[in-house]
Amino acid sequence: MMVGESSAQGLVKTTRYGCSKSKIFPEESFQSWGNYGRALRNTKSRLTERLLTRSSDESELHEMRARSKNEMTKSLNWFDIIWFGVGSVLGAGVFVLTGQAARDYAGPAVIISYLISGLSALLSVLCYTEFSVELPVAGGSFAYLRVELGDFIAFLAAGNILFEYIVSGASVSRSWTSYFATLCNHKPEDFRIHAPFLAHGFNELDPIAVILSTAICVGACLSIKGSSKFNSFVTIVQIFVMIFILIVGLTKSDTSNFQPLAPFGMDGVLRASAMLFFAYVGFDGVSTLGEEIKNPGRDIPIGLIGSMIIVITAYCLLGATLCLMQPYSQIDVDAPFTIAFEAVGMDWAKFVVAFGALKGMTTVVLSNIIAQARYFTHIARTHMAPPFLAVINEKTKTPVNATVIMTIANCIVAFFTSLDILANLLSISTLFLFSLVSIALIVRRYYVSGETTSSDRNILIGFLTVIILSSIGLALVWVHSKNFVGYIVLVALWFIATLGLKLTLKEAKKPKLWGVPWMPWLPSASVAINVFIMGSIDGPSFIRFSIWTAGLLVYYVFVGLHASYDAARETREMFDAEQVEAATNY
Repeated sequence: MMVGESSAQGLVKTTRYGCSKSKIFPEESFQSWGNYGRALRNTKSRLTERLLTRSSDESELHEMRARSKNEMTKSLNWFDIIWFGVGSVLGAGVFVLTGQAARDYAGPAVIISYLISGLSALLSVLCYTEFSVELPVAGGSFAYLRVELGDFIAFLAAGNILFEYIVSGASVSRSWTSYFATLCNHKPEDFRIHAPFLAHGFNELDPIAVILSTAICVGACLSIKGSSKFNSFVTIVQIFVMIFILIVGLTKSDTSNFQPLAPFGMDGVLRASAMLFFAYVGFDGVSTLGEEIKNPGRDIPIGLIGSMIIVITAYCLLGATLCLMQPYSQIDVDAPFTIAFEAVGMDWAKFVVAFGALKGMTTVVLSNIIAQARYFTHIARTHMAPPFLAVINEKTKTPVNATVIMTIANCIVAFFTSLDILANLLSISTLFLFSLVSIALIVRRYYVSGETTSSDRNILIGFLTVIILSSIGLALVWVHSKNFVGYIVLVALWFIATLGLKLTLKEAKKPKLWGVPWMPWLPSASVAINVFIMGSIDGPSFIRFSIWTAGLLVYYVFVGLHASYDAARETREMFDAEQVEAATNY
């Protein structure tokens, strides 16, 4: 149900957002144990309704935004967005995971791994760009999925969005500690506290990562424009450091280090690609800045696509430089570039590299905290999370509550969890989310409720099912059998289904300002590549991902479903009352 901005303002007045009343969930279902019991008894009917509920562009742009009481300041332009895009991505992949990906999985072919994951990310960037131009809201992909795939799918994505950003922020914060140690002429692990009584992978405690996240949280709460200026300055310095690495590092290059190119075969290259997808995670956070961008139709495409091209190029060049400086088997996992310069006798250079790495990872953590807070803000606007987290601070015009809560979560994970566990978990959540956004874009173009016929809707569902299943099949064949005939059959099925979409269905909705070219081929390819890369991730990471998703479902059934149901019902009642009042006045 689409509700005007005026009614949404009324909703804010009636839903008691303030934390001062100590009511994390102010909805009717949680006002007493009796109410909650009745809500649980109606779980089946409520779940049926919410499964089929889709939001609208107008609702996300007006009603949801009004629930935050105050508006965010529109102070960002395309220049800010490019540097937010570069700053949120560049630094994490190169300085965190290149070493492990090259040494343990891909060897010098880590360049190919970066290209594969970069191509997949670029396809996702195009899908995000169309959505973010049409729906410039803080919810980013959560809002896009609410509009096209419904509340339930959006909630599952929301949980993985937050998980993605918590893990990303934690892993980069921990790597910041490693590079800070090398800058202080210590070993990368020296500043962590070993706790032998904890399980392996969770027993290297990192207080410096906690201090870093807390300091950045304070800056992110104070001002988005101030954060943007800091990010732009630091990122530009980071670009110069990377140019230094390229020029000086290549003076110590040895082409024999490129032999063999792929010591672990194509399987290793793809496993590295799945891990390195982490390197491109930050770009989706740029879409959460939509409410703070002056001209989304112009600034978002320039910022997102421009920053991604810069990042892909930089990653491939820097990965090649690292492997030319050292044999892949000797690359250090924790601080690959600083140790590489040390190994070739350039001790002085490692301090420059470590300093640059710290700057790069600082902007990644900053962008991460800013993005996850805005995601959480919009999720709270729908009442799937406590609504006090949706409030925009009146003085700073930033989501202070959400920023603080998400930073606390970052700090807890960063304090305990090792980098390798974090990286694979992050890749699954990210690939899952990007696949959903690509599917949602196909739905947006080919299905409009009330206009698309039932026959065309069923054709769309059929072709999408074939695209998804053939993509999953390709991943399974790669992992288990590598059967050439299987590849041919499954690629043919994917091709026929995508072609079928193109030839049999007319686009029901054209983008108003900017659209993905070559529909539906690019989003369909994005689904296939994302799912295929996902198949190269290790089994234990899928188990952890499944446990997390199961936890999300439990939360949704017992809390999120009833909170969002009550909020939607209150909105409908207010809308109906306004309609009656308008008819009476008329």
